[in-house]
Amino acid sequence: MPGGKRGLVAPQNTFLENIVRRSSESSFLLGNAQIVDWPVVYSNDGFCKLSGYHRADVMQKSSTCSFMYGELTDKKTIEKVRQTFDNYESNCFEILLYKKNRTPVWFYMQIAPIRNEHEKVVLFLCTFKDITLFKQPIEDDSTKGWTKFARLTRALTNSRSVLQQLTPMNKAEVVHKHSRLAEVLQLGSDILPQYKQEAPKTPPHIILHYCAFKTTWDWVILILTFYTAIMVPYNVSFKTKQNNIAWLVLDSVVDVIFLVDIVLNFHTTFVGPGGEVISDPKLIRMNYLKTWFVIDLLSCLPYDIINAFENVDEGISSLFSSLKVVRLLRLGRVARKLDHYLEYGAAVLVLLVCVFGLVAHWLACIWYSIGDYEVIDELTNTIKTDSWLYQLALSIGTPYRYNTTGSGQWEGGPSKDSLYISSLYFTMTSLTTIGFGNIAPTTDGEKIFSVAMMMVGCK
Repeated sequence: MPGGKRGLVAPQNTFLENIVRRSSESSFLLGNAQIVDWPVVYSNDGFCKLSGYHRADVMQKSSTCSFMYGELTDKKTIEKVRQTFDNYESNCFEILLYKKNRTPVWFYMQIAPIRNEHEKVVLFLCTFKDITLFKQPIEDDSTKGWTKFARLTRALTNSRSVLQQLTPMNKAEVVHKHSRLAEVLQLGSDILPQYKQEAPKTPPHIILHYCAFKTTWDWVILILTFYTAIMVPYNVSFKTKQNNIAWLVLDSVVDVIFLVDIVLNFHTTFVGPGGEVISDPKLIRMNYLKTWFVIDLLSCLPYDIINAFENVDEGISSLFSSLKVVRLLRLGRVARKLDHYLEYGAAVLVLLVCVFGLVAHWLACIWYSIGDYEVIDELTNTIKTDSWLYQLALSIGTPYRYNTTGSGQWEGGPSKDSLYISSLYFTMTSLTTIGFGNIAPTTDGEKIFSVAMMMVGCK
């Protein structure tokens, strides 16, 4: 399926979304409970506004807020906070912290461990509330010598959020605020959402793109696409009609599977631009119609069945054989599928070997097509003795001969198996070295192609 990202290969985690939605008017941090010093993995806008720090300044710092400690921060409270994190406990504290501009502020700090479905603590949720107004006015270096009234006035001025809470509210607003704060600060197991994976809800006829069935099906399509990438260039170049019933049945089964894949793609979720799973049937169909539908449709047409009929015109047969090359465009989907495995060294090595072999196979088919086109001059019905096909036929003892009694055409020459093996041998030696000279380009077309192939090999 299309998409610039790798997408979700596992169910979505809606924990953060639930926390943000339920605590929109509070200030909180989320810390990783699995790493030393519990680094911050998320801070909401409320905390950034309350502390004066930007989100980038807070990320990866300790969830204990040690970066906000100062000379007036109580050492015993600091130790209690650390013990709460060490023991994965839930607790609350009144603690004096310093904003980014080093202004001291009293906070009511609550800490709650977040457990996953295996009852293992994976995150810490820390919520903060400014309670400076309700504490003894703070005396620091900047306020020494001030009267108590002056320090209280400064505390009221600096605490805008507290002043906003003191503004008159009607009864309904008071009840709403109380219920929201109770929901956020209670931190009970019935209120706090569980940190776990949740599969998105989809209609009955929609298939999740990461489910076991779709993953298995994608691997089947991947294998058949590689089969197509090998057989299509060979059939087009060597102009083979599938008169063999076994091969005809196999290719027909492949076409049917590709047709079924089109139907499944109309009912398979995909990853949207924001990384979300899109399960709306209308959006799925529109997305598929705009992207891979035309290519997939052309790739599953039964060209081999048409070519199997003896009375099919040669020009029409060649046209249908050429159209089969469209199937190679499905390799773009294969590339995105294999992108998940590029982080493994062994997988990259195997992938490079496969790509090299596939490129060599394609070039071998093109190399034979050039020789087959140039070996016989159709205008004069004479054979070109400088063609690599003619030289190969002489070297292996199967020369071309002119049929004067029958069709009046050139016959003989190497078998198709020998021609393919020789072509693949030449392309392999040209891609890895400069060749050994036993098969060499002689005509202008062969030389131009050989130069292009060596340029590809040097990369």
